[in-house]
Amino acid sequence: MLVNVEAEEIPEAAQAIADLEGVGEVYSCAGDVDLIATVRVQAHEDLADLIPGRIGKVRGVLDTVTHIAFRSYSRADTDSAFEIGVEGA
Repeated sequence: MLVNVEAEEIPEAAQAIADLEGVGEVYSCAGDVDLIATVRVQAHEDLADLIPGRIGKVRGVLDTVTHIAFRSYSRADTDSAFEIGVEGA
């Protein structure tokens, strides 16, 4: 998801977002947006709680744009997905 934040609040907002359950990574970046965050939820309906309900209420957050990924083509992501539950096998 893309997040625009008041300039003076970027470091604090980034950390507050990163601390939320369901948020993976938060990256500060240059360009049209201030932060890019990865989020993972069990169901698409859970996005309503996480994004406007929690991320949108973080101090300094101005707006968000959400993009939903349907499939990963990264070898690292694909390989690690097949390792889930293999511990001790």
